Formats: sequence, C-alpha cells, structure tokens
Amino acid sequence: MPFTDAPLAGTRVVTLAVNVPGPVAAARLRRMGASVVKVQPPAGDPLGDYAAGWLAELDADLEVRSLDLKSPDGRAELDELLASADVLLTASRGSALRRLGLGWEELHARCPRLVHVAIVGHPAPDDDLAGHDLTYQAAAGLLTPPQLPAVLVADLAGAERAVSEALAGLLLRARTGEGSRREVAFADCAAELAASVRHGLTAPGGLLGGGFAGYGLYPAQDGHVALAALEPHFWQRAQELLGGADHDTIAATLRTRTAAQWQRAAEEHDVPLVAVAGAPGSSGRGSR
Repeated sequence: MPFTDAPLAGTRVVTLAVNVPGPVAAARLRRMGASVVKVQPPAGDPLGDYAAGWLAELDADLEVRSLDLKSPDGRAELDELLASADVLLTASRGSALRRLGLGWEELHARCPRLVHVAIVGHPAPDDDLAGHDLTYQAAAGLLTPPQLPAVLVADLAGAERAVSEALAGLLLRARTGEGSRREVAFADCAAELAASVRHGLTAPGGLLGGGFAGYGLYPAQDGHVALAALEPHFWQRAQELLGGADHDTIAATLRTRTAAQWQRAAEEHDVPLVAVAGAPGSSGRGSR
C-alpha cells in the first residue's frame, strides 16, 4: 500500500505485542509511515489461531520475525533491533518483561532514547493482575448480561491509546533528548469509555439510552433501523417523515416498510436513519 501521508517516516518501531491491541497499534503506526518490526514467539501470534484473516491484514506491511527471546541468539537479535529503534511496543505483564531483562530501568540504561509503550491490563502497581477485554468491560459497567460484546472495546481503545502515547513519547524526546516509558492500561481505557453510562447519557432511560424517541433502534418490516435524529433540524425532518414524535407512533410507522426502503427515504429527506447491518437488503451505508 502507498504511504502518501507519512508523518512517522524514518521512525523505527519494534513490537513484541501479540493478540489484538499490539497488532492493531503496530499497523496504525505503519500506516503513519513508521517502519515496524514485529517480533513474535516461534509459535506465532495467538491471534492467528482465532482470526487468521484479521491478523494477515494487520501484519501485511510489517516485517515479522519469529524469535525465542529466552535463547541467547534470540535475545541478541532483539538487542540489535532495539539499539536502533525509536519505539518499543509491549503487551506483557511487568514481571514477564523484567524476567527478559526488559524492565524500564535496565532498558533505559541500555537505550536512553528509546520510547517504551507498555500496554498492560491494570495501571501500576497492579499491572500483573490478569484480565482480558471482557473483564475490563465488565468492571467498567459496559456489559448487558448475558449478551457478549460485539466489539473489543477495551482492546481497540487501548490500541489507539498506545499510538497516542508513542507519539507523545516521541514528541517529548524531541524536546528533551530522552526516551520515556508510557503506560496504557486497558482498565483505564474501559473506565473512560464508560463515562457516558456513569453520567446517565447512555444508561437505560437516558437521552441516548431509550429516553428520546429520536434516538434508538426500531423494527422495520424486515430487520431493524437505527434512528439518530439528535439535532433539532434532523428531529424536525424525522417527525415529518415518520408522522410523530413519540416512540409508539414512530415504531408503528417504521413497521410499514423494509429497512432498506426506510434508509433510501431517509437519505432523500436528509434524516440520519440507516438499516442495521445484517438486515435483509441492508447496504451498510450511513446517512450524512
């Protein structure tokens, strides 16, 4: 793929982070122009066992090396990579990094200009606590049991935060000449994303939690539609299109056509309404 917009051209990234967040962050840094070497264990990235197609997309433009970091040869090769790297991305618990000689004090002594972005589950000093996306979402109040989440919210937010922290570390180094350790905790990411729930906005009955008729999911003749007419001008057009301003009237009207038909009508009337993806005839496009 062409990298026509490459603000990180000339930046060298080494990533040891496997599974979802690390590969997503590494791929984004690569799209921003950085050269990225992914160091994975000899058995490969576990994500390949669960979602091989996704991993192939993420790794497509990276240089991937399989190294046994517990062996002298593997460790020597990693040290050679780190000697010329600008950013190290990890997603291991602190104790595991220290066992590999990659604790921050030791790492900074060897590579004083290196920016280390450490993705962890919980902020220090609890960065050795076990967890995964599901547990971070659960603790933050983002789940509706027994339904499992459709999106790996904490993982993907953590990946974006890792990119931001890498950029912050590089900016700080440009000012001071020193590398720094930047920590990204999934638990913190999930908690921040739950702010709309904590403040009642998306809680059950809140404005965006079913309390406002102009914002919600409604059954159509087939499948469902999503209506998001928040601004006054959109809400006015939605009322004109749907014949009312209350949940019952809108629901009754929307049941009279298919989801795809309602999406076309909404586009014609400049109303933010789309067919929910997966519904028969859904295009998956969004109104603007």
